Amino acid sequence: MVRIGIVEDIPKLALALKNKIELSEQFQVKFIAKHGKEAIETIRKNHHVELIFMDINMPIMDGIEATEQIATHHPDISIIMATVYDDEEHIFKAILAGAQGYVLKDASPAEIHQYINECMAGGAPMSPEIASKSLRLIRTGKAQEARKDYGLTAREEELLEQLSKGLTYEQIASNLFISKGTVRKHVENIYRKLQVTNRVEALNKVK
Repeated sequence: MVRIGIVEDIPKLALALKNKIELSEQFQVKFIAKHGKEAIETIRKNHHVELIFMDINMPIMDGIEATEQIATHHPDISIIMATVYDDEEHIFKAILAGAQGYVLKDASPAEIHQYINECMAGGAPMSPEIASKSLRLIRTGKAQEARKDYGLTAREEELLEQLSKGLTYEQIASNLFISKGTVRKHVENIYRKLQVTNRVEALNKVK
């Protein structure tokens, strides 16, 4: 039996999630809290749970702060963010806070059960939409690391971004308010630092 807590400030959504979870006899919801502070206080009162479904946008204490505190003081409790937010900023903050998973509230009972089992097995459950956005975040981070590793200046990074859009030297010069000759000089420096000979190779290097 997996004991579960729900942190959700909208009673209707909390009850809907509880009903989805308890359609399986393997899972039992031990408490429902209306915000992060209440969840932390509830855990301190010896409400032992293995997993928490955490909302993000709540009064008094939001899900990100609550996740940080629970992850720090109760590392044995897994946390899955269950939210309507699927933008990169919220995903990034949730992962940094210590959440093991990130799923959307409209997930079906079967998907919810799958996410719980995956999390209990040490996995990182994510809705397909969230997984796609997370992969993009990782790729973006790798690209930024690559640019930093090759010692590109801020202006060179800016120009490389322009190159990635397929713009001509004339268009880049106009966008950045510099001469075409200056663009060419920057491109030469970029190619030298990345050790490539053309635009395609340069973009592939930091992709």
